[in-house]
This record gives sequence, C-alpha cells and structure tokens, in this order.
Amino acid sequence: MLSIPKSGYHLPNRFALIFLRAMEDVLGVNGVKATLHLANLSDWIDNYPDDNFHRGVDFASFSSLNAALDEVYGLRGGRGIARRSSWHMFDRAVRHVGGVTSVIDVAIKFLPRRIAVPRGLKAISIAMGRISDQRVSMEGQRETYNFTFHRCAACWGRQSDQPVCHSQVGLLEQALRWLSGGHSYQVQELTCIAMGDEACEFQIIKEPIE
Repeated sequence: MLSIPKSGYHLPNRFALIFLRAMEDVLGVNGVKATLHLANLSDWIDNYPDDNFHRGVDFASFSSLNAALDEVYGLRGGRGIARRSSWHMFDRAVRHVGGVTSVIDVAIKFLPRRIAVPRGLKAISIAMGRISDQRVSMEGQRETYNFTFHRCAACWGRQSDQPVCHSQVGLLEQALRWLSGGHSYQVQELTCIAMGDEACEFQIIKEPIE
C-alpha cells in the first residue's frame, strides 16, 4: 500500500466526494474500493467524505488516490481516469462553490473569448486559494496562459521522473471549456513538484484546438 505523510494542508470534502463518484462511473464500485485499498484509504470504503466544503481532506489523501490510479492502471490509464474525474469535479462542485461564483460573474461567459478565458482563469486561481490550502497563480504570456500550483494537492509527497498532476490537467481542461463556450484547449504540465521542481506549472495554448 502507498504511504504519503500527512501534509497539514486540505481540500474541501466535496471535491474528494465528487472525484470518487466520478471514478465509480469509470471503474465501478469494486474498482474504486481496490484503488482506495492500495492508496491506504480503506477508511473511505463505503464511507466517502461528507458532502460539504469543510477542508477535511488532507493533500496526502488526494495525492495517494492519484498515485494509486497510476499504480493500478498505468500512467496513461491513470491519467485518463484522473482527467475525466476532474471534469466532473469542476462541473458539479467548483462552478457552484461560493468562493468561485463570488469572483466569477456568470456574465463573463458572454464576453469575447479572448477576454473571458484569461479573466476566468485568474478568478479561478484566486478562488482555489480561498476554498482550499492550495497556492495558485495565473499569468498571461504572448501565446500562452501559465497556470501554476505553488502548493499542489495532486502530487503532494510523490516522486516521479515525469509530471503526474493529471487531475489538475483535467480541472483546467473543463474550466477552459466552460469559459470559452465549449472549446477545447491544449493543456500541458511543464514542471512538477514530484519531479523536484519548485512548482507545478501548466501551459495553456491561447488558441483553442477546436
């Protein structure tokens, strides 16, 4: 079983709850139970985190869950499951959290895409710091947006020779689809704390794929 020391930093319970329910859609209940056992999260079996925004999920638990997906299904398979689960997490939770909706006016979606996307990403980076213990920033470059987790829940305590924050990639992919009215964007993790880097930096190409 995996063993990642507790961090003392936390995510809202609802994030983990929705992530686990989305995993069930892909893996089935028994598949999620097996993954939780490997992640040393057996206390979550038939006992998911509560449906509230209390910061009750230690970064180590979420990181272990992501690591277990990679362990069981391989890096490619784990990446797909984590990304898809984060799509659901954004749709069902992040958009409707007071910390997000209080800084993202829904009217932003009716602005031109070149304005809506950077404003929305900036607002999301601020909101994520409000509702969790993650530290996030966003900067616009000439051809890209750089979204950076200076303190990241997805890879806490992990070591890898390649980026592993698949759930963060999925979160950004879905946020971009929502902000742009359904367009898909290329999101790539350039640096990762699990690789020994100072932060997990994600590069978003400004022009959508479609």
